[in-house]
Amino acid sequence: MNQDTICAIATAQGGAIGIIRVSGPRAIEITSSVFAPIQGAPLSDRKAYTLTFGKIYNEENEEIDEVLVSLFKAPHSYTGEDSTEIACHGSSYILQQVMQLLIRKGCRMANPGEYTQRAFLNGKMDLSQAEAVADLVSSSSAATHRLAINQMRGGFSKELKNLRDQLLHITSLIELELDFSDHEELEFANRDELKALASHIEETIAKLTNSFNVGNAIKNGVPVAIIGETNAGKSTLLNLLLHEDKAIVSDIHGTTRDVIEDTINVQGITFRFIDTAGIRQTEDEIENLGIERTFQQMRQANIILWMVDSTDLLSRLHEIKKEVIPHIGEAKLLVLFNKSDLINEQERQALLSDFTDVPSDKMFISAKYGKQLNELENKLVCLSAIPEVTENDFIVTNVRHYEALSKALDSIRRVLYGLKTGLSGDLISEDLRQCIYELSDIVGDVTTDEVLGNIFKNFCIGK
Repeated sequence: MNQDTICAIATAQGGAIGIIRVSGPRAIEITSSVFAPIQGAPLSDRKAYTLTFGKIYNEENEEIDEVLVSLFKAPHSYTGEDSTEIACHGSSYILQQVMQLLIRKGCRMANPGEYTQRAFLNGKMDLSQAEAVADLVSSSSAATHRLAINQMRGGFSKELKNLRDQLLHITSLIELELDFSDHEELEFANRDELKALASHIEETIAKLTNSFNVGNAIKNGVPVAIIGETNAGKSTLLNLLLHEDKAIVSDIHGTTRDVIEDTINVQGITFRFIDTAGIRQTEDEIENLGIERTFQQMRQANIILWMVDSTDLLSRLHEIKKEVIPHIGEAKLLVLFNKSDLINEQERQALLSDFTDVPSDKMFISAKYGKQLNELENKLVCLSAIPEVTENDFIVTNVRHYEALSKALDSIRRVLYGLKTGLSGDLISEDLRQCIYELSDIVGDVTTDEVLGNIFKNFCIGK
């Protein structure tokens, strides 16, 4: 596949400029066959890292467009191959004409992520850095941008390399003892020092593994479930937070029968809000399915907003509590007393008294008129508990990395157990090798073609 020369449009449709990337062994030759500089030497005779102004012509010598061509020569390019980038006018017609011309001249349409995959295969970056490219393209907040930049620069890879070097040191000492197993009195590694080193490695891997909860929330958004009885104002609150009419608002009970979801960015943190079906007793089979999904979303949420209609002192309060509280789990609960503009201070105190047995923060709001919206957003940021992310932080955001680190953590804990219980060196060595394998899998030292295919198929074409 790497012997093919590939091409793809690398810019979004609708811009003033459109860029076509060409990469592979014949990239310069094929580009030269359709491009004529306005003056000077042909493209193939020009130096790398130069821009050349000229025109693209088809086989009938008809001018397609005036363009700028950037020239890169192996191995000093993004992919590590000879490459060109053709900057055309942004017309979709022009871009398609140039693409068809390049394909007729010998290029192949690039697969999703193939440029970055070639960069990985040609040693320009390791696999975790390649995955960070996709994260950088899709970053939607300052935090996701910082994490992607840090990983793409190799910060995470260096941390893993350091761990692997330490593991290799332990492995070499233990396997050296195995080579002299007939001399039981020989001990090349002080067991107390090995335990201390293995404990340090276990602590570091555990820290990385535990960071996934935060990393997943940063990358995909903090899941926030909006729950409550029907007509409590859940959909009104969702529309208020999103600044658009996403959910249907009606006085009719049971309007929301399924999960409605959308994301917003609040103070640099992405929140994923989920409006759920109202909780009530009903004979409607479809509505009951929606209520069951409400409980599922509660179990998956980091934050739960429990909407309460302040004008209704909840004749079903006891029943609602019994239905809601068991599903809260480890989520942080915020009770929102809605329609607070319609009640007096005495009624407010009565509501607070009814909820003294509910362990949660509480706020009075008016979703209809947008009152206390800023205070609510500040409270959400506080409840999210997302730390300030710096470029030196190592936070795991990738599920594949998390799974490999979890397996590595199990392996190093088996090593520690073996060292403490005096397990034979060959068994300890096997667990050490498994730990090294899992860390190597993250950076792509031992990754299979199937894994590579699954990773790069999720990239956009042109990257």
